[in-house]
Amino acid sequence: MAARILVVDDAQFMRMMLKNIIAGAGYEIAGEAENGVQAIERYRELGPDLVIMDMIMPEMGGIDAVREIVKLDPKARVLMCSAMGQQALVVEAIQVGARDFIVKPFQPAGVLEAVVKALQE
Repeated sequence: MAARILVVDDAQFMRMMLKNIIAGAGYEIAGEAENGVQAIERYRELGPDLVIMDMIMPEMGGIDAVREIVKLDPKARVLMCSAMGQQALVVEAIQVGARDFIVKPFQPAGVLEAVVKALQE
């Protein structure tokens, strides 16, 4: 059975890009959200195998959302998306429970490599 992935980004274009890469590789899109608050709700509802989450979003950012998701499920697998120059935020995200990160602009091979790695942990 294909892993189910929740895609979280405030930009619809970025969600679409990620969904195309992921679905094209045979994974199932469990759902999507456009901010951290929605991400937590969707995680609770859908119980995805993996979350791919943007760092900077309105309402609640990715780091706070990871913190809350890991409280709900200590085994949660979350990949963070960051733009270049956000290394300090990446380190903080990993400290609060993210497994890894992918850098924007997305390279399909890099996204899939990170997804496979996170799902194997």
